[in-house]
Amino acid sequence: MTLPLSTWLTPLPLIAVLRGISAIEVDSIGDALTGEGFRILEVPLNSPDPFVSIGHLARRFGDRCLVGAGTVLTPDDVTRVGVAGGKLIVMPHGDVRVIREAKRQGLVCIPGVATPTEAFAALDAGADGLKMFPAEQLAPAALKAWRAVLPRGTLVFPVGGMHPANLMPWWEAGASGFGTGSNLYRPGSKADEVRGVAAAFATAYRALPQR
Repeated sequence: MTLPLSTWLTPLPLIAVLRGISAIEVDSIGDALTGEGFRILEVPLNSPDPFVSIGHLARRFGDRCLVGAGTVLTPDDVTRVGVAGGKLIVMPHGDVRVIREAKRQGLVCIPGVATPTEAFAALDAGADGLKMFPAEQLAPAALKAWRAVLPRGTLVFPVGGMHPANLMPWWEAGASGFGTGSNLYRPGSKADEVRGVAAAFATAYRALPQR
């Protein structure tokens, strides 16, 4: 059984988006990230051989990390992620068919939303959390406004443009955590480089006022 999303937010509520990663490097990058406290690892499906990489991560880290896929676009994608061993479905959009299929299969689902209308539709379909995307086109003020109407305890993760220096305003506006992609990992990044950036994210998070 997949544990609730909230279980995986300690010690760091950070989602590592490993877009473009290859199966050859996924173990070493995973070691670098988990060594700094990351417990949510996402391989977007527009990466090379994503299901192979998800399988590698699930076997190596599945007992201590929530592993799965991003850029999940269809219900069929959900099934393939589950077969590969993934437990997490992250979407760039709020297609309720995909959300419902993920929940039917017992997977954690974080759809992408950019408006309160999309947010409420996703939650009604069973979403475990919300990916506020693209965060670059929104603002912490928007999240603060959402918090006034979203159900208490809704998990919201700004994604897009997140880096260690800009976490504070989003956190103060009510972010539950953050998703980070190219500011953490780029295709071809060395494990030591990723470890250093992951450590910077961890330090920035620990500097936030704890709730």
